[in-house]
Amino acid sequence: MKVQLVRNATLLLDSSHGRILVDPMLRAAGTSPPIENTPNPKPNPLVELPMPAEAVLDGVDLCIVTHLHRDHFDDLVPLDLPVLTQPESADELRSRGHTNVSTHHPGIPMTRGHHGTGEIGRAMGPVSGWVVDDVYIAGDTILCDEVHEARERYRPRATIVNGGGARFLEGDPIVMTAAEVAQLDGTVAVVHLEAINHCLEPRSAYAGAIVPLDGEVLDL
Repeated sequence: MKVQLVRNATLLLDSSHGRILVDPMLRAAGTSPPIENTPNPKPNPLVELPMPAEAVLDGVDLCIVTHLHRDHFDDLVPLDLPVLTQPESADELRSRGHTNVSTHHPGIPMTRGHHGTGEIGRAMGPVSGWVVDDVYIAGDTILCDEVHEARERYRPRATIVNGGGARFLEGDPIVMTAAEVAQLDGTVAVVHLEAINHCLEPRSAYAGAIVPLDGEVLDL
């Protein structure tokens, strides 16, 4: 399967289920306020898209939305585009006018994770991952039992994780750190880097993993 990193966690998958867009954040750089209570208060996104938003959306058959935080979904997505998402996000998407929202796909199983620990993790809310053509897209999660269980159950030929060590001024990271990624064996690609102000670990921290640049295409 060919996987293109667009920016942050936004991916384009050329799969057996068609062309799939994952976690679309398509707005221009600097058009959103910084995520608050973080060490790097700069407007988001930090970098521009490597291609026009129209080109990202061209030919997409399905959009997977792992959760509804602003760096994973915005309202540039056409309202009639089929959307696959976790149950906790479906009603909100419908209330925004999306007309084709589902929480189940017969060939794309959903997984779970933890978007942080303790009170912060609970405040961040539920998150999901998805397995597409034996590629496990873990989503916004720390390394936890759910990640290990998903890899054991589905035996993916590749795992795509959201890195960056995103965090607030207090508490633990809310996505995987370089130290956690280093514990994963097999083929691991790391995205979710250098695009949002609370992601503090750069691409250079992830030695040993596949770390694509924005716009780069991987053959997984």
